[in-house]
Amino acid sequence: MGSIITLEHGGGGKLMRKLLEEVIIPTYSLSRVEGGVGLPEMDDGATIPLDEHTLAVTMDAYTVKPIFFPGGDIGRLAACGTVNDLAAMGAKPLAFATSLVIEEGFPIEKLKRVLTSINSVLEEVGVPLIAGDTKVMERGKIDEIVVNACGIGLAKRLVLDSGLKPGNKLIVTGTIGDHEIALLTFREGIELEVEVESNIAPLWETVEAALEVGEVTAMKDPTRGGLAGALNEMAKKSGVDLVVREKDLPISEQVQGAVEILGLDPLESTNEGIMLMGVEASIAEDVLDAVRATEYGKDATIIGEVFRLGEGLVIMETVVGGKRLVHEPLGRPIPRIC
Repeated sequence: MGSIITLEHGGGGKLMRKLLEEVIIPTYSLSRVEGGVGLPEMDDGATIPLDEHTLAVTMDAYTVKPIFFPGGDIGRLAACGTVNDLAAMGAKPLAFATSLVIEEGFPIEKLKRVLTSINSVLEEVGVPLIAGDTKVMERGKIDEIVVNACGIGLAKRLVLDSGLKPGNKLIVTGTIGDHEIALLTFREGIELEVEVESNIAPLWETVEAALEVGEVTAMKDPTRGGLAGALNEMAKKSGVDLVVREKDLPISEQVQGAVEILGLDPLESTNEGIMLMGVEASIAEDVLDAVRATEYGKDATIIGEVFRLGEGLVIMETVVGGKRLVHEPLGRPIPRIC
């Protein structure tokens, strides 16, 4: 793993997992509430059992450069990311808190834009921001602003990322790669025929629609590490193998063209605003219809299935008829994506 922290350690891939498993998590002797999900599970959040329901808690620090980009900004990113981490556990968001770390000299008007974006998402989801903290750092000690967000939600039936079962279908609720390509092309001044916008969105309504149909066995918010990272993590934790069909992956023409030009793998590209779900095969089409009927689920697709208890492999059926392994990415050295 090395003796120093690198950008790849924050990229959501194998190096980040090793940092968590070998350094961070073992340091804490108390790492979960009795009967709950905690640090060792490395899920999208943690839980506190409460009688018939489960309280879900998630915490994240959001850094992105630039802080304003096509399709969103750091405020929308923080609010949506927190909603989606709760939703990935089947938890309805109840309340939010934020901690802002702001660089000296940061314009008040920019701060208002960030806060307005946070508020807009919370209004859409119907969740109050009930607590917060604000710190100011000396100029040059931090890059503009970091938004830390904590979300609390309530799950009637907890969904974990380790719940996949043989025969389950895999659903992705939207197109992949949009967030990373929007940021990279905008930041680097790469001109495309059609500008790519991030598809950042709060997904509780979409997830709730799926849960109301029937049993959703597992979910994952495929942010850092992309779809490849999420699929590998779910496969390994569930002890199953997955088959994914390349022809069914939802990728917009703009993103497909951009990744070909830039030499990127869309499976490893960071996402914000989509959810990966495992569902019982008997209700998969009904779940798909319910998800597609929501505002942020119109591009939802069944991309593959869980086909056996196995070694945690993710196998891609390619468009030319072959098969290849989809590996967990090592890390993403591209800075300041989410």
